[in-house]
Amino acid sequence: MAGLLAVILCHVVPWSANRFDDRIHRQRQWIAAWSGEVLGKRTLPSTLSCMPAQDPLTIAVAAIRAGHLVGMPTETVYGLAANALDATAVLRVFSAKGRPTFDPLIVHVADAAQAWTVAKPSPRAERLAAALWPGPLTLVLPRRENVPDVVTSGLETVGVRCPAHPLALALIRAAGVPLAAPSANLFGRISPTTAAHVREQLGDAVAVVLDGGPCRVGIESTVLLPDPAPLILRPGGVTRERLEEILGEPVAVADRVARAALLPQQAPGMLPSHYAPVKPLRLRHAGEAWPDDPATGVLAFTGCDLPSSLRQIEVLSRHGDLAEAAAGLFAALRRLDASDVTSLVAELLPDHGLGLGINDRLRRAAGLG
Repeated sequence: MAGLLAVILCHVVPWSANRFDDRIHRQRQWIAAWSGEVLGKRTLPSTLSCMPAQDPLTIAVAAIRAGHLVGMPTETVYGLAANALDATAVLRVFSAKGRPTFDPLIVHVADAAQAWTVAKPSPRAERLAAALWPGPLTLVLPRRENVPDVVTSGLETVGVRCPAHPLALALIRAAGVPLAAPSANLFGRISPTTAAHVREQLGDAVAVVLDGGPCRVGIESTVLLPDPAPLILRPGGVTRERLEEILGEPVAVADRVARAALLPQQAPGMLPSHYAPVKPLRLRHAGEAWPDDPATGVLAFTGCDLPSSLRQIEVLSRHGDLAEAAAGLFAALRRLDASDVTSLVAELLPDHGLGLGINDRLRRAAGLG
């Protein structure tokens, strides 16, 4: 599978290692050339700080247009948004998160028409966008020339999606530009699903955080390479079964070994360690015994047959509902990580539907992605 995947990706996205290295070298030179004032935390200009407190969307639009960062709610997780066409603003995203520049960003758009201004669609991509946008699906497509290298990490493709959240769509439309927006957290840590999570991790690095309430889906988007044959690079909020229903053909899932072997990163969220708590986390497979050490925090699917000695337990869905489990996953991990236990154990879920995406996040949180 690894060889086949490499052939598929090289066919769709031809790239030269030297060209990629040159682009990343240029990005590092740009970063070094810009002062800490440009990329670091900055006091908001008076035009932002004087705006009415009751109009956070207006303040957020002004921040985007001024090249600042905005915490943006989506249906999946909160994003750290910047003008995707402004390389300086996008580099602030990498600086605020501590994110390596070889990890590309997803560009968020208001609709398919805006998506096709930054990406070149195929018939499959157009069919999927019509059926699933707004929604938790990212399409990896050939980029257009207006997309800065820093957004794509030097690749000739860009990931695009249209979020299904009214505040996100309002921000993109009012700003008038597509927004590059990875999850609004420190790189590699648990993704934020509330506005408070964004402030906890990023503080003053974010000019404005729009509070859109808890995220409805709770795990990141599915990342799909639609051509030459549909391939899921990262499972997420749209299931494989739904994609196959729309396309009327099989949809493959890139296995973890193949994804880990591919450099540079083909799409966001593909690093083997990601979404991780600070405390060490190991996984529990079906049939394995639960730990009984009270110093261990447990993340369980339905909470059946747990030892009475455990003190810190998070149950994702007592009814076995995968959608409910996905929506509460990252918040539950955060609560366990903030508790006084010394280690964590997470139960793997049924590996179908949304369970595929949940298990992907748990494996990465344990460093096994």
